[in-house]
Amino acid sequence: MTYSELAVRRLAGKLALDRSKSFDEKCDEQEEWRGSLTSKSPVLIVGGGLGGLTAALALARQEWPVIVLEGAPSFGAIGYGIQFGPNVFHVLDRIGVSEAVLEKADCPPALLMIDALNGKEVTRVPTGASFRARFKYPYIIIHRIDMHNALLDACGRDPMITLVRDAMVVRFDDRGDGVSVTTEDGSSFHGVVLIGADGIRSRTRAQLFADGDPLPNGFMGFRTIVPMEKVTAEIERDIVALWGGPGFHIVHYPLRHGSLLNIVAVFRRSTYSEQGDIRAYRGELEHAYRNAHPTMKGLLAMLDLERRQAVGDRDPIRHWHRGRVVLLGDAAHPTLQSLAQGACMAIEDGLYLAECIAAANNDFERAFRCYEGARVVRTARVTLESRYIWDVYHSDGIARDVHWQVLGERSEVDTFKCLAWLYDGFTLPNNEIRP
Repeated sequence: MTYSELAVRRLAGKLALDRSKSFDEKCDEQEEWRGSLTSKSPVLIVGGGLGGLTAALALARQEWPVIVLEGAPSFGAIGYGIQFGPNVFHVLDRIGVSEAVLEKADCPPALLMIDALNGKEVTRVPTGASFRARFKYPYIIIHRIDMHNALLDACGRDPMITLVRDAMVVRFDDRGDGVSVTTEDGSSFHGVVLIGADGIRSRTRAQLFADGDPLPNGFMGFRTIVPMEKVTAEIERDIVALWGGPGFHIVHYPLRHGSLLNIVAVFRRSTYSEQGDIRAYRGELEHAYRNAHPTMKGLLAMLDLERRQAVGDRDPIRHWHRGRVVLLGDAAHPTLQSLAQGACMAIEDGLYLAECIAAANNDFERAFRCYEGARVVRTARVTLESRYIWDVYHSDGIARDVHWQVLGERSEVDTFKCLAWLYDGFTLPNNEIRP
């Protein structure tokens, strides 16, 4: 199916739904939009997650047609919670979805770290008025489906964006003057460049660099959402809390305005199987958390053990592109969850890459170099600092005592200074990229 066929079909559906406009107005819009197709070939985006949809919206703002290819039968998201620092709003404002996101999000008063063995507070990051005054935007927690839908709805309203579901890309061909992709059902799509936004196990990256699988760090994780009225554990229900212990931790926070509790439990083990016997999982968890505070054991009792996920990342690399194919988000620089920044980095990537493409006047090599040059150190720092913080959370013995003392001595001012490099956001490219 050609891009023009997809675009016209999509536009016809958009116009048919807009009953407030006359037939002539709809025809005028269709002709005007068709005319824009003749000047630019589409950008292909593999992956309809947060980074891919952000890139699509940012490119559409630059009047660039986009095809987003999603391998799943429908555009959707894993149904758990997600956290975002204030740096995400530098992007959400620009692509016009901040209001929709804030409508569904919660703004916790604090991020709290707790000793998993004795239940004592280790450190607290206030995220209320003083945080908002310093970083200009809030810290938010939101259901991943709600975040995804805010971006998806915006894409659905934009006639420059074509969303194609059930289109699992199995290979690409870089012809030098453009890129074509082939899906599992034999369909082909053609575009001017290809953006691989297909996650930590990216097929695009595998074909581009053949650099192996992500690196497991020896931990497994379980995620669960529980209706708040069924939560019996004695916890603060309006904050983000992390209970850190030797080789294990639990994170919990509310979702959907306090109606749900999101729970993530992680522990170290020697094998990385993601599916198995639920009773065996329960036994492993109980053994790993055997010395944990009773509150943690109460949270563990509520976990859904149907599926667990191996935790891992990749070593940072300097280059994420070759020819007319480029990576973003977890496909380029997956990170551990310690800073809660993996999705945020993908969203930042999406905007920055789109701005580079728009500014480069069809010099895509220049655009991709600009994008990499600006993003590689920031994202590598997220990866490497996340590894360090992960080790702090799970430390044992005297090292743990030292880490807890250092964290406990931090003032609010100290904490905000430590976070400034991340939460102050980033600078977008300017006209210097133009050849």
